[in-house]
Amino acid sequence: MLRQFLELIRFSHTLFALPFALLSAAMALRLDGSVFRWQDAIGILLCMVFARSAAMAFNRWADRKLDAENPRTSQRHLPSGRLSAGSVILFTVCCSLGFMASTLIFLPNVVPVAASAPVLAFLFGYSYAKRFSSFAHAWLGAALMLAPLAAWIVIRPQFVPIPWAPILLGLAVLFWTAGFDLIYACQDAEFDAETGLHSVPGRYGIRTAFRLSAAAHAVTVLLLAAIPLVYAPFGPIFYGGVGVVALILLTEHFLARPKKDTALDLVKVNVAFFQMNVLVSVGLLAVGILDLVW
Repeated sequence: MLRQFLELIRFSHTLFALPFALLSAAMALRLDGSVFRWQDAIGILLCMVFARSAAMAFNRWADRKLDAENPRTSQRHLPSGRLSAGSVILFTVCCSLGFMASTLIFLPNVVPVAASAPVLAFLFGYSYAKRFSSFAHAWLGAALMLAPLAAWIVIRPQFVPIPWAPILLGLAVLFWTAGFDLIYACQDAEFDAETGLHSVPGRYGIRTAFRLSAAAHAVTVLLLAAIPLVYAPFGPIFYGGVGVVALILLTEHFLARPKKDTALDLVKVNVAFFQMNVLVSVGLLAVGILDLVW
């Protein structure tokens, strides 16, 4: 049963946002006056796992009827009957409570505790965004953007001066996520158009989605390159990592690009979606830590 739930939420995809949270925490710790506590590291890990698991399970529950109608997703756990709707809701509630309880680890820092319920509401809201807005891709990006911002606040809850470093990192995550989600959504362009869902590929076509994705990833690279301008500890090593990220994103677009407006190699899309983006997040974490230590 546990394996079924881990497959339901694609647990391995936690690697998308978690490295950015850890990098942001390391950046905050590098500044004068920040104190490392093991419980903060454990709390960040637990919060990331519980929050993402709750959001993903809720998304699967909210989309269960759409998934049943879509040939690509009709064999997912809820449409195929491998898991019941009630069990998924119970799993969502347990993960939500686990997330809220995990924020207590950060006390006496009360900001994570106070923000836990609004954060969950925002994460759950994404599941309905594509029903009324083409900005659902950006909503997903904003959801992942919370990871580096929250991790920084855990370490440094002060808001003066304005912490530009995690803000730029968070915005980079937003555009990066929106960019690869635009590519991933191209798989369902025809279905979304037929059912009236407001995804960009469904409303404006696959080529438009790829152009917007490329623009979003260009902005991602620019935002990453701007971080050392406001965060002095980063230097040439981090810039080298940003250059590698740019090459990875170019490769992602090369692999997944459509030959025609409706012709996609789904195998290559999934390679671009998972393997390339894990390289971006984990690789940038490794480069960032190396630069901080060096």
